[in-house]
Amino acid sequence: MKTQRIKNPSERVKKRLYSIREASEYLGRTVWSIREMIWAGKIACIRDGRRILLDVNDMDLWIERNKTTYSY
Repeated sequence: MKTQRIKNPSERVKKRLYSIREASEYLGRTVWSIREMIWAGKIACIRDGRRILLDVNDMDLWIERNKTTYSY
């Protein structure tokens, strides 16, 4: 009987949900500024008991909404 090898994908599966600390790194903000954004309703969050998670799609949407272009 020949053994079969499991092939591991070369790329890791991309995360969809980020903790507040991970989201702060993703957005380049402090942990407290992320908390303030959540409390102010500027960005949606997912609550799982006491854990607060942020969806990467919501973070990308926040970035797109807050882009500003200047023309001179």
